Amino acid sequence: MVKVPLLDLTAQYAAIEQDVRRAVAPLLRSQKFVLGEAVRECERRVAHYCGSAHGVGVSSGTDALLVALMAEGVGPGDEVVTTPFSFFATAGVVARLGATPVFADIDPATLNIDPAQVERRITKRTKVLMPVHLFGRMADMDPIMDMAERHGLVVIEDAAQAIGAEYRGRRAGSIGHYGCFSFFPTKNLGAFGEGGMVVTNDVARAERVAALRVHGQTGEYMHDWVGGNFRLDALQAAVVQAKLPWLDGWTEARGANARRYSELFADSALGGDPRVELPCTADPPGGRQVFNQYVLRVPNRDSVRRRLAQAGIGTGVYYPVPLHLQPCFAELGGKEGDCPASERAADGALALPVYPELAEEAIETVAREVERAVADANRAMAGKGTATSDGNRATAGADLA
Repeated sequence: MVKVPLLDLTAQYAAIEQDVRRAVAPLLRSQKFVLGEAVRECERRVAHYCGSAHGVGVSSGTDALLVALMAEGVGPGDEVVTTPFSFFATAGVVARLGATPVFADIDPATLNIDPAQVERRITKRTKVLMPVHLFGRMADMDPIMDMAERHGLVVIEDAAQAIGAEYRGRRAGSIGHYGCFSFFPTKNLGAFGEGGMVVTNDVARAERVAALRVHGQTGEYMHDWVGGNFRLDALQAAVVQAKLPWLDGWTEARGANARRYSELFADSALGGDPRVELPCTADPPGGRQVFNQYVLRVPNRDSVRRRLAQAGIGTGVYYPVPLHLQPCFAELGGKEGDCPASERAADGALALPVYPELAEEAIETVAREVERAVADANRAMAGKGTATSDGNRATAGADLA
């Protein structure tokens, strides 16, 4: 049995090992591991890659979102409009500051936040709009920026999964007032542990974020704000720098793998099954997807996933419980039916291996096993006389930011 994991970072490391060793060796010799030149150079290179003027390295993608909100003074009484179909940190950072996450449903075709739904949820208490570029495809940013300007709001792009993605010629993170990235190892550009970055085109905002990541310090033992310890580790910065020149090649390979999956599925029985929804692999006009995940939607998702596991195929579920239905947000009053597109996506979403080093044989094996698993699960459910959806919102993938 050919086993195909959801992600194989050992294959990546085999190619980049010498680059990484050369990058970290000067730090090991100097024993200077906190901020310093390695972090400054990483900030410069990543910001340039993202089409932004300034970068501030931070301790994680979660902390990137948190410190951007802190820089705007978000707190009790404020509302942040975002998507319920995302990793928990998107809303968790809002709640940590005492503000209220307000959930706008997604576009069922792209799985990204629907600008029309965002507009309906803006109130006098809204302070920030936080679109998420999910799975490596950018949200529809022009209408979001337009409504932000009309209402005097700040836009924070959650671009944790989308470094290098493009929207009408502009890169993820460079359009809003802030762009927030994660260097968690599973990301397209991952460190060897935790890490993240905030990019912005506003020097004052960059300076405030840089101060907030060191407890709001603006001079030796002088603190203009209450911040936190959100520094990017110098070793992680060196690893990110070593991997950055490889990123565009990895992105091309991910896209090729995604398109190959869709070709194989279109030519299989799944292509004629209206219950199976494939991700759009065509780049939007003037844009580029980077396929952090290849996510299709299938009936009987959890049964399909079990059968794939038995066949040695690794999968992930992003995300089994929409944020408006999470127990910790119960006091917000969210209920089934509030965000139907997000709820439907949560019931059927299934991520397949799409990492750059996948061989053609592995892709064909995964596609063949998915077709079999969907057919087997559907037959089993039909035999039980049960509706063809058993998404129980109890399984999860491996996405940490």
